[in-house]
Amino acid sequence: MSYALLRPFLFNMDPEQAHELTLDLLNKAHHAKLLNFFATRQSLPVTCMGIEMPNPVGLAAGLDKNGAYIDALAELGFGYLEIGTVTPRPQAGNGKPRLFRLQEDGAIINRMGFNNDGVDTLIANVKRAKYKGVLGINIGKNATTPVENALDDYIYCLERVYPYASYITINISSPNTKNLRSLQNADALSVLLDGIKKCHQRLTLEHGFYVPLALKIAPDLDESQINEIAKAVLNFDIDGLIATNTTLSRAGVENSSQKDETGGLSGRPIGHHSTAVLAQFADRLSDKVDLIGVGGIDSGNIAVKKMQAGATAVQLFSGLVYQGPKLIDDCVRAIAEHMDRH
Repeated sequence: MSYALLRPFLFNMDPEQAHELTLDLLNKAHHAKLLNFFATRQSLPVTCMGIEMPNPVGLAAGLDKNGAYIDALAELGFGYLEIGTVTPRPQAGNGKPRLFRLQEDGAIINRMGFNNDGVDTLIANVKRAKYKGVLGINIGKNATTPVENALDDYIYCLERVYPYASYITINISSPNTKNLRSLQNADALSVLLDGIKKCHQRLTLEHGFYVPLALKIAPDLDESQINEIAKAVLNFDIDGLIATNTTLSRAGVENSSQKDETGGLSGRPIGHHSTAVLAQFADRLSDKVDLIGVGGIDSGNIAVKKMQAGATAVQLFSGLVYQGPKLIDDCVRAIAEHMDRH
């Protein structure tokens, strides 16, 4: 069954239930060997953060929080996968309902709150998976951990996921964990990255191999914050920057009946602003740090705009909800055509 036929059924369901059902159906299709139909046939190798990827279109964190569907998702043709966000201890996240579709705007509001089964469960799922491709693991802090002790949670996760990750993303930009975004402020960010890099250097020596680090940032930043984050990323030799997470702005959804739901907005309305933030970081980082563009990609054309703004690779999430797996192939083909022209 194509996603276009399945979507009306899913969109009549509660969004979170539909999300869980979609992943279960995807897993069943994987085990029945029915997913080859969706996979992109376009080869477009790129190098991002020193990692060779078969194509630059990846899965954003948040869709598979526990790494429970790695093999099934890999069959859809992504060049790489990012799982998580994972925290040291399991947590239920925020109360339901916490996920909302703004269909007329091609948008989603979520206040999930890092709901996940904890880092040990994620690692067990990764070890069980047969996937041998590029796997990013996105780490965060537990909601009950005071923000002044956030470094402890990041180090706890970093130490445990290091042997299993192609790269590790430090998520300090979700709007749904209280005070998390305060870690983007200059002094707090320097303390956090200093501690993370010291742990990272130790792990590199202990394991005998280097796992790149990426930082995921919010779109809700002023120019001085962008300057300070760019400076910190360079000072602490962070390998990649993922721009951006969801926004607290409601620009573009002012007429939606659900605009007043709390949480982060993603999807089509965030695309232009997210790309503008990406371009500002590209200007300041001057090709010294690889950028991954995420936010509002619902067509190959928008993926190309991210690449034009300075991205080395892109990630999808909300666009998949509306467009289905064909979006992956559309983005790879559009980026390939763009590269051929330039």
